[in-house]
Amino acid sequence: MRKFYANEQFPLPVVIELRRLGHDVVTIQETGKGGQAIPDNEVLKYATADQRILLTFNRKHFIRLHHQNAEHAGIIVCTYDPDFQALAHRIHQALANSSSPSGQLIRINRPNG
Repeated sequence: MRKFYANEQFPLPVVIELRRLGHDVVTIQETGKGGQAIPDNEVLKYATADQRILLTFNRKHFIRLHHQNAEHAGIIVCTYDPDFQALAHRIHQALANSSSPSGQLIRINRPNG
């Protein structure tokens, strides 16, 4: 399974479901860096140093960071979905179909409907 780093506003229920699916997920709060307004580029550096795929809703900033430098373990940008379990399963499925997310920007969008 994959290693993830969940950004500040990423919902804990999604993290819990990803863990239930067998993934290794660490939240920014668990690292003691929560609530410190750490710049996005530093968040990405931390995730990259620990070889973790970054999970975020902050699409605009992390898409820009990806275009500036694609040397990272992967970035997953999500649109908000109040069905946290479904969001976790979409993330899981997207990576099940991916050989290596390293250097990749993966978009997970809420289905229309």
